[in-house]
Amino acid sequence: MEPRDVKTIEDAKAIIKQRGLTHVKVGLFDSDGVMRGKYMSKSKFFSSLENDFAFCDVVLGWDVKDQLYDNAKYTGWHTGYPDAQVRIIPESCRDVLDEDGMLLFIAEFSGDAESVCPRATLRKVIKQAKDMGFNPFAALEYEFFLFKETPHSAREKGFRNLETITPDWFGYSMIRNSTYSDLYKSILSMAETMDFPIEGIHSETGPGVIEAALAVDHAEAAGDKAALFKTYMKVLAQKNDLLATFMAKWSNDYPGQSGHIHLSLRHKDGSSAFYAPDLPHSMSDVQRHFLAGQQRLMPELLCMIAPSVNSYSRMIPGFWAPTDATWGVENRTTALRVIAGSAISQRIEYRIGAADANPYLALAAALGSGLYGIARGWEPYAPVVGNAYEQPHQPKLELPRTLWDATQRFKASEAARELFGDAFVEHFAASREWEDREFRKHVTDWELNRYFEII
Repeated sequence: MEPRDVKTIEDAKAIIKQRGLTHVKVGLFDSDGVMRGKYMSKSKFFSSLENDFAFCDVVLGWDVKDQLYDNAKYTGWHTGYPDAQVRIIPESCRDVLDEDGMLLFIAEFSGDAESVCPRATLRKVIKQAKDMGFNPFAALEYEFFLFKETPHSAREKGFRNLETITPDWFGYSMIRNSTYSDLYKSILSMAETMDFPIEGIHSETGPGVIEAALAVDHAEAAGDKAALFKTYMKVLAQKNDLLATFMAKWSNDYPGQSGHIHLSLRHKDGSSAFYAPDLPHSMSDVQRHFLAGQQRLMPELLCMIAPSVNSYSRMIPGFWAPTDATWGVENRTTALRVIAGSAISQRIEYRIGAADANPYLALAAALGSGLYGIARGWEPYAPVVGNAYEQPHQPKLELPRTLWDATQRFKASEAARELFGDAFVEHFAASREWEDREFRKHVTDWELNRYFEII
């Protein structure tokens, strides 16, 4: 039996017995999209498949540096950080990179914790799509920088003067991907082995930056594949004495790193809900209303797409990251790019997405907002023709400029609460407010350089 043939609890047990494994890996994703997990014994795993297992809910109560939120309602010192219920997803079974037959299973929070679980939040939105008669499909693409560094050397250097694997700006370079063909082949092989296949991969504009476009799949599977790609791309890099970053913007000298989302809807019979060849740009009424929902709600849901303080350093004019909720047809200066094509290729590219976003939550926001627009028959504002950065736009389309402002819009959003639930909105908003406050505790290099002597 192959790992991706596993569909049931019995299948999961069978493949573990077949491989003679004493342990398997089980992982889940926290609010920031960071994979947390452990090796689990066969007997414990079998029991957990049937009855779920317990995982300390601190995973939902701390940040990327394992610092405890002081403002979360769901969990905290006031609850004593109890165990939360977790379910294993049998059909998520995968081989693990370079671990000699080891298997990996994705898990997600269940019970009370399901209301604030990122993966469960995406599933909730997907259910809304299905209840409306649609099957959502998605593909995510990521830009990331690779350095000739290790986690230790980067810290020793204070994250300054880091050496990228290649110099200079050289997008789509055949020299680069040929010189580093062994690395590219390793990435492609890992993606096939772990079932997050890559449709295309190339050097991007900037030293050491690569872009990988994952193949399209049903939205739930697309979320899993994106989250696993980000995790194991870092693993592969470190196994090769390299370091990968998916920060939205690691240097002021280079463009930010995107995490664009391609989305489409299909009817239950498999036909495209977006494609209407007799209408302008082949856009069906469904696609137009979906686009309108994404456009109108983008300012309210932005903190799910741009979840870190660093995210907002990327969104400046002229650096391929929109600053307003604009749309256009085949226009890469807008936040939403309508790709007009065929029944297979007709879709929307949600270009505001950054590489640092939690894939489950970014997908939930991009999909949920579109469904919201369909349900209300919303119409988009006029499309942008030409350079969106140089044109005035409706004030209501302006995106929040900071994480704090984005979070306040999110907390006040009726649409967010309707789509994701009050518990999720309150919990995620609290985590983003914490993130912003943590940043404001620190003095930056820019402040020292600007003010230290002169002010």
